[in-house]
Amino acid sequence: MNGFLLLEDGTLFPGESVGAEGYAFGEAVFTTAMTGYQEVVTDPSYADQIVCFTAAMVGNYGVAPVRSESASAHARAVVMREARGPGWTDWLHDRGVVALTGIDTRSLVLHLRQAGSMRAIALAGDSSVDEALSAVRAQPEMAGRALAAKVSTREPYVFSNAGRADIAVVDYGCKRSILNRLAWAGAAVTVYPHDVDADELARYDGVLLSNGPGDPAPLEAEQLTLHNLIGRVPLLGICLGHQLLALATGHKTYKLPFGHRGANHPVLERATNGVIVTSQNHGFAVSPTQSRDETHISLYDGTVEGLELRSERAKSVQFHPEAGPGPHDAWGIVESWVEEVGAGYAKAA
Repeated sequence: MNGFLLLEDGTLFPGESVGAEGYAFGEAVFTTAMTGYQEVVTDPSYADQIVCFTAAMVGNYGVAPVRSESASAHARAVVMREARGPGWTDWLHDRGVVALTGIDTRSLVLHLRQAGSMRAIALAGDSSVDEALSAVRAQPEMAGRALAAKVSTREPYVFSNAGRADIAVVDYGCKRSILNRLAWAGAAVTVYPHDVDADELARYDGVLLSNGPGDPAPLEAEQLTLHNLIGRVPLLGICLGHQLLALATGHKTYKLPFGHRGANHPVLERATNGVIVTSQNHGFAVSPTQSRDETHISLYDGTVEGLELRSERAKSVQFHPEAGPGPHDAWGIVESWVEEVGAGYAKAA
């Protein structure tokens, strides 16, 4: 079955359908990760996005339940130069994901780098291009969209019930690998919805603010919760959690032209002057201020990659230290934080 990807500026990329029939609207973005395609599609941070993989082949090592970052697919559609299957393409079809192969992904990525991420439609089947373009332009832009409620758990649940530190995770779109990394570091982990109140979170030894999709700026209630929580309990923010912590402490955020998505992003750690290679997935960033709070800086474009507010016992990183998928350079961030929280709790006891 034929299909196409159509961008809001009218640029058309023809391809062949290898997933679900129908169409999907979303923000067209790209990831440079060479592996982890199943993790990408199931990452809640990709909600309402059409993901282009820059890797030449996608699907060549199959799929496995253990690799999924959540219970369902969150990317609206995927586009690839060459999809290999049938395990991968059947998996996409069974989950209702529109998927296109034979796309000129090199030209697509160069276009998105120049023009920026934009609204798009991925369509499997026949349709009028003019009608599809009108429909695309009627869709909301990603800037200003609050999507955490769409992907967050509705009820609290216990992920692991024993450990040296009792950690609450605020689920703005949390990946399973973050929860696994906390448990492997020796934490007892309880996951809460995005709208949990500060008093409930303050009962724990530490609170992790998870990743998630969309624009952090309209999440005003979540920012107020963090404003009321800061200083009462140690905090660690990851990705969207980093941005929300920044907004709650007076920083600003803005939309990047085409985002950071991949598993090869170099970041400078100011304290050591060392470089770590990181996994990233975000379309918004914290505005730089040259503040001493800024602990990590992107070596690609100078964006703020980390904050630490020592007196408030709060820190955050824009990248993904759990690296699911990606390099393991930053694994120690979660482990050391759990150790610090556990040591502080033991000392207080």
